[in-house]
Amino acid sequence: MNKFARFLPFLRWFPMRGETIKADFMAGITVALVLIPQSMAYAQLAGLPAYYGLYAAFLPVAVAALWGSSNQLGTGPVAVVSLLTASSLAVLAAPGSPDFVALAIMLALLVGVIQLLLGVFKLGVIVNFLSHPVIVGFTNAAAIIIALSQVSKLFGVPMGRSEHFINDIVGVFKQIGDTHLPTLAMGVAAIAIMWGIRKFKPKLPGVLIAVVLTTVVSWAIGFEKQATVHVDEVADPQIVSMLIEYEAAEKQLSQVNADALANQAEAKKLEKEGGDNAQFVLALNYQADLLLSQAKVLEASNAKRLKELRKLKFEREVLADGKLGVLHRAGAAPAGVQTDGGVWKIAKVAKGEIRLAGGGEVVGKIPEGLPAPALPKFDLDKLGALLSAALVISLVGFMEAISIAKAIAAKTKQRLDPNQELVGQGLSNIVGSMTQAFPVSGSFSRSAVNMNSGARTGMSSVYTAVFVLITLLFLTPLLYHLPQAVLAAIIIMAVIGLVNFEAIKHAWHANKHDGAASVVTFIATLAFAPHLDNGIMVGAGLALILFLMRTMKPRVAQLGRFKDGTLRDIKVNPGIPTSKHVVAMRFDGQLYFANVSYFEDTVLSALADHPEARYFLVVGDGINQLDASGEEVIHHLVSRLKENGVTLVFSGLKKQVLDVMRATGLFDLVTQANIFATEDQAIAAIYERLGDVAQDDLFCALKPA
Repeated sequence: MNKFARFLPFLRWFPMRGETIKADFMAGITVALVLIPQSMAYAQLAGLPAYYGLYAAFLPVAVAALWGSSNQLGTGPVAVVSLLTASSLAVLAAPGSPDFVALAIMLALLVGVIQLLLGVFKLGVIVNFLSHPVIVGFTNAAAIIIALSQVSKLFGVPMGRSEHFINDIVGVFKQIGDTHLPTLAMGVAAIAIMWGIRKFKPKLPGVLIAVVLTTVVSWAIGFEKQATVHVDEVADPQIVSMLIEYEAAEKQLSQVNADALANQAEAKKLEKEGGDNAQFVLALNYQADLLLSQAKVLEASNAKRLKELRKLKFEREVLADGKLGVLHRAGAAPAGVQTDGGVWKIAKVAKGEIRLAGGGEVVGKIPEGLPAPALPKFDLDKLGALLSAALVISLVGFMEAISIAKAIAAKTKQRLDPNQELVGQGLSNIVGSMTQAFPVSGSFSRSAVNMNSGARTGMSSVYTAVFVLITLLFLTPLLYHLPQAVLAAIIIMAVIGLVNFEAIKHAWHANKHDGAASVVTFIATLAFAPHLDNGIMVGAGLALILFLMRTMKPRVAQLGRFKDGTLRDIKVNPGIPTSKHVVAMRFDGQLYFANVSYFEDTVLSALADHPEARYFLVVGDGINQLDASGEEVIHHLVSRLKENGVTLVFSGLKKQVLDVMRATGLFDLVTQANIFATEDQAIAAIYERLGDVAQDDLFCALKPA
């Protein structure tokens, strides 16, 4: 069993006792009741249809538990990873489109492969490059962005997608006057239910209760109201003209994109054939680039046209037989014409037909059955763009998962293996990509529910996956009338807990550099939104630069003799005796290429202040490392000082430093006579060599201080 446990870590759960099976089963069902509505909400946050959340809540949940190391970690769709997925892919395809879905599945595979390789080669330590303050700043900004991105769904107004998230949010707030009150009521009611249950009855599944109640109400009152009309049924000729122009531009855009792809394909074909085709390849690629530029202009222009159309409000004429007739601009129906009294808006225009929305948005029809297993479709042209996003999501997702797992392990006393956890997370994303899932990670809220519900092994997550399976097979029709505003409310309530400005303040108090990295990451993430990966890259880069700056100038203390006979920093203890014959200095840091010049300058500066000094003692207890640059500088320094009648002496050097000195010949240059185990031995030997010259020196431990 132990032999196989390395490759099949879930074998450690067995044999199971009856009470363990019961506890895991109840915990698994409880988590599933939270996971199902949450996963649908996070799928929409990722820019995908809601039912893809159920796909991501199926096999990845079980696989991560089976091959991970934590018994209580709940994996699946999470807010931050979902938002990173949306922001990474929005520049490559339209959210919700088949291309976008294919790229999200491909991204899950890349994330899984990166995490699996890091785990197999035991490179989990690479996540340390994303420091805690950087993650804190990023998480706070991401939580705010996530919450704001859901505001449009709460108010029932459209939200544009541009290169600047702040502009999109401003656009939403400009439409507050167009708020769909029933939609707002649904969202506020869901928030009130979840908040109330969390405060007064925290053991109840607040998310599930909010979903059930609002879905029933939505069905009962006919919350969703849709209709489809032909362009000819619009009474206003100016609007008809706009609709015809929109469809014509869509056809032109489709043709331009097709021509660009054809040119690119032909260029690749000629490039493979080789020969004298280089000139044709350049010409075809140039034409493709021109067409793609034209497509961008057309797309932006038509998006603006659709935005204008969606702002319009209509009412439908009621005919004598009670049937609905043509569309009139709201308030512009001719005198004597009876209308239905409703307010209709244009939701979609395609093939001469207009889909009208007269009520609130609901989840709608969810395909029944399991996702068809298939290998992700690889788009090699976009692979390069996805790799950087996959790396960021891999690291951020794993940091989130391992942080949660460690927090739970602190309570359960379980021993965690970060590399095994990477393997589990990697396999879950790889398997998920083969069942149409987008990237997943560990969830704090569901892991807490899992632990508090009594889960003892990862089998609870397997039971959760089984319940999601049952939902996919039999229960999806029940979710049709679930309001989109409720999914938005679920997301907002989930991310409120991620906003923690105290953590940024704490990082600032701990270290100003860490605080600065946290604040800059926070601001950069907000500024770069929706391109969140840029924000975290800026923060990580700044954190590394600030770390290097700290190590470039480590603490250096010139030492004097304290009254108890020990050597101490003269800046901290002013007035303690020093010597004109001996300079003692403690260097608190590794000696490497970035700070050796600082070390050299410090030594020479101290000697300049003590022109009569014959010995320079380096107290090396704090020197943990010596690289080639450090060794070379010390080599030159020893020779240079010797020429000027000054001997360089060392004390307290660690084994790894001495090993480098021996390997490079520096040890022989300094000589054993000038290397001591302790500073006291070094001082005693120096004053023995000085003899009568320094007999009245108060710095000497042999003399009274």
